[in-house]
Amino acid sequence: MFKLLVLVATASCTFAAPSSDLSWRIVGGNKAPDGSFPYQISLRGLFDSHSCGGSIINENWILTAAHCVEGSLAATLTVVVGSNKLNSGGVKYKISKAIYHENYDGYLIKNDVAVLKLAKPLEFNSDVQPIPLADSDIGGDADCVLSGWGTTSYPGNVPNDLQYINLKTLTVEDCQQRQAPNEVFDSQVCTLTQKGEGACHGDSGGPLVSGGKQIGIVSWGRPCGIGYPDVFTRVSSFREWINKNINE
Repeated sequence: MFKLLVLVATASCTFAAPSSDLSWRIVGGNKAPDGSFPYQISLRGLFDSHSCGGSIINENWILTAAHCVEGSLAATLTVVVGSNKLNSGGVKYKISKAIYHENYDGYLIKNDVAVLKLAKPLEFNSDVQPIPLADSDIGGDADCVLSGWGTTSYPGNVPNDLQYINLKTLTVEDCQQRQAPNEVFDSQVCTLTQKGEGACHGDSGGPLVSGGKQIGIVSWGRPCGIGYPDVFTRVSSFREWINKNINE
């Protein structure tokens, strides 16, 4: 999932408003080799269908986006770890608690972060591993990688095989200019390479990684890969919030 912005025309201006369609997938990416993203998880709902991505923080906790869990009961959610395919392999875990940021704003798409507590601890192996979280901000033009099961086109279908794509970060100032009139905050990080590459439906909540650490959580964008930046929750801005909630 990826929280989309739909352009709405009025008599005086054009502005972006969040739509009710929350899913996204990687456009212009490649099939991920088996075991290459052991921190990646698939978040699923009542009917066991993929809804969002996420990442393994430790044996008890998963990191994802607030808009992926807002309005959902923890008992209806599960995560699958340890497989690059949606229809086979991996191990399913139930969620005992879902916590999203108390100041999450679904209209501005701000503070879009959540943590999920597993009903039982993960068993780590070569295909199931945590990802370290960034503790300092990253600037523009940094190399990073996004992984997920978002659709490869818009509209489109969720792929069975995990996809990945190499991207470049933008400065907040550059992203704000490119996304205007939509707001981009200092607590967000953006990526953009070229038209035809980026996040899409089904990628929401998934990990953006640079230098072996997670720097972003897929949050929102204009569907899909049409030449606008993708916007991620900046992990370093929420380290204190994450640590507080997973250590209580």
